[in-house]
Amino acid sequence: MRPEKSAQGEAQGDLYQRRLSTLLDERHPLYVLGEAIDWEFFEREFGSLYVERKGRPGLPMRLLVGLHYLKHLYDVSDERVVAGFVENPYWQYFCGEEFFVHELPCDPTSLVKWRQRIGPGGMENLLQETIAAAQRQQALKPSEIRRVNVDTTVQEKAIAFPTDARLYHKARCVLVREAKRVGIDLRQSYRRVGKRALQKQGRYAHAQQLRRARKETRKLRTYLGRVMRDIQRKAAASGTELDPQLSQYLERAARIYRQQRADKHKLYSMQAPEVECISKGKEHKKYEFGCKVSVVTTSKRSWVVGIAALHGNPYDGHTLKAACAQVEKITGVKPAEAFVDKGYRGAQHHPENVAVYISGRKLSGPLKRLLRRRSAIEPVIGHLKQDHRMTRNFLHGADGDRINALLVGCGFNLRKLLRVFFWLIFGWADPTLEIELALPAAP
Repeated sequence: MRPEKSAQGEAQGDLYQRRLSTLLDERHPLYVLGEAIDWEFFEREFGSLYVERKGRPGLPMRLLVGLHYLKHLYDVSDERVVAGFVENPYWQYFCGEEFFVHELPCDPTSLVKWRQRIGPGGMENLLQETIAAAQRQQALKPSEIRRVNVDTTVQEKAIAFPTDARLYHKARCVLVREAKRVGIDLRQSYRRVGKRALQKQGRYAHAQQLRRARKETRKLRTYLGRVMRDIQRKAAASGTELDPQLSQYLERAARIYRQQRADKHKLYSMQAPEVECISKGKEHKKYEFGCKVSVVTTSKRSWVVGIAALHGNPYDGHTLKAACAQVEKITGVKPAEAFVDKGYRGAQHHPENVAVYISGRKLSGPLKRLLRRRSAIEPVIGHLKQDHRMTRNFLHGADGDRINALLVGCGFNLRKLLRVFFWLIFGWADPTLEIELALPAAP
């Protein structure tokens, strides 16, 4: 069924409870932020994803959207944001509660199911509303979106570093587990000797005894091949069709078993086959395992107006057209000028009617200053990773990569809005903002 309506704002009261609006400080930045967001926008956009008069009523839309906003605003997990909801009355008010709640609002898995229902396309609406809220508060002017900085980074997946030995060991463990689940009795699981071989391999590699380390790696590969062939023989002898999930894992294990050092499009994880190896030329971290993310920020105040996870490790220049198109779709304003680094060279890849300025180009006057301003996107990327959950992505699949990237952008914009409200409340606002926010008088 359709989601329940938020209880906030109802005329019906409670004789034994006081409303949160009478208990909380109306000048608190999170209280003001809750009033600045148009929550009905999400009910209009996501209403078509629910059916009428079938099943139990869904959770309130404001609750689900608010929990995701808080999760990436404060860099917490699904479990922690649900637990923090019970502890923090400002979080409850932000999520639409009228009275203080003493129990969990939902199970953490409800957030997982809601993300799957909404999908990456729906998550763009969450980013769109953060930008719209900033525009309504006059913290972001539409004219600022016409001049943007664009760059790419890597969103790493939450996987272990994929050495050959670890991949062979993990693939064998997964196959043994799945074979046991479907009732295939293996001749030998190699659980004890496989674990011992992995330990020896790591110790020999750390001690630079590479010949011994390679010997243990070959052992692990041999164990994997024996388990694969044993499962295939037992499945063929039974005459029944192989379980789809086991068949999928067998195919992935075969890829890991066959792949060589110089191969392309290798598999780096049994559970996350979408992971790619990306080299960004960093001295401290030569390779990162995840997916590439395109980030677009305004040149003046560095609001995130576009962010998208990209699979296939595309060339940076190939991502520029899609990045500008996403900005126009979300904000309704097409960028006129884009400032990029040297990874975007190649005029044939640039979007039409957008002036692209590449670092290192000799310019004069205001354009020279704006091109130097391009480097302001680098600390923004650092904040996206360290403060808003892009350092390691724990969401499953390629859609999980896209959803996490969009929510990271939401968290960054909400943090900027909170900072704007804080400055206004305490009289430290930047005079160039020209914001007229109707705040209640101080007590």
